[in-house]
Amino acid sequence: MGLVAEYEILCAHLPLVDVAAAVPDATLEVAIQFNHGDRPPFLVHATHDDHAPLERAFASSTFVDTYALVGRAGETRRYQVRSAVSMEAQLGDHLDDLDDLRALATAEAIVERIRVTPRGWIQTGWFADRAAFDAFRTFWQRNDCFSLRRLTRDGDPEEPGDGLTDRQREALRIAYEMGYFDIPRRASLDDVATELDITASSLSERLRRAQTHLIETTVASTWPPLPDT
Repeated sequence: MGLVAEYEILCAHLPLVDVAAAVPDATLEVAIQFNHGDRPPFLVHATHDDHAPLERAFASSTFVDTYALVGRAGETRRYQVRSAVSMEAQLGDHLDDLDDLRALATAEAIVERIRVTPRGWIQTGWFADRAAFDAFRTFWQRNDCFSLRRLTRDGDPEEPGDGLTDRQREALRIAYEMGYFDIPRRASLDDVATELDITASSLSERLRRAQTHLIETTVASTWPPLPDT
């Protein structure tokens, strides 16, 4: 039976991590069109209330050659990003064995989702068996940048919200109990941040990532339809 894994690759040199670091409160989901040579286009679904800083980050990224807006739905925009360098050139100075990286491309695995963060990539992948998963995990662990978040067997039931970090779960619980999600609100972002002894900006990012994960695992498994106009 196959395995489904959610894991984080902690590597600041992965493509578009510099963009996520420049706009840390944006949500970036990426799909890679691997059948387009050694510099495949990236499809980036970016959710943010102001896309001007995001596009400035694209323009200043050393990885990005060109980008184009190809669709929008609410606060989410879809961009096609063409890279200035190949993945191997981008990562070559920071990984110990590029041959093993190339071998991963033919592994019996499918990466279903990539979320870009200021620290690296969070991926959800399907692996044919334990050996396929171990080959993938071992490579990234050897480069000191692999963190497993969840591992289940294909077909195992999964509770909504599975995969939240302890800090995300705590932030949601405290914010809910204090009335941050009430209408009207009974507690401000600063109130909840004080209760958790963190900054308001850290709490905002934590809540956004937790809410994004809950949406992804419940109601937003597919890209919303684009408007007709």
